[in-house]
Amino acid sequence: MMETKDFVSGFIGFALAVLGALPLLAKVAPSSMPPWFSLSWFPVQIAAYILAVAGFYLMINSVIEITNSNSIGWMSFLIAVIVMAVGILQVLHKFNIGPDFFELKFIKDTFYYVIFLVQGIFLMIAMFAMEL
Repeated sequence: MMETKDFVSGFIGFALAVLGALPLLAKVAPSSMPPWFSLSWFPVQIAAYILAVAGFYLMINSVIEITNSNSIGWMSFLIAVIVMAVGILQVLHKFNIGPDFFELKFIKDTFYYVIFLVQGIFLMIAMFAMEL
């Protein structure tokens, strides 16, 4: 039976997937989309904080999936660790903690959108996988 934590996971996953999919769709067909659709107004600097918090949330959900003997839990856990590490490294660099590598200059805006989309999909999967 679905619980509130499942619906919250699904809603957050949907929001992250939309946050990642809208700009990607606007890059594919820019002429047929309204200008707000590209989320150009969204500051990418906030993305590191969102990645760190959402990665931690996905990690919590994946532990629940693993304890329910669900095989997708380990894949979710791996994705969560990677995403959370990317977010935490960049947040640490913003506070001048650690080497310059923590800035992760090679990560561009499009890569952020792909990460948001993948993380959102895994959170939506967790909505159902936590109850299996």
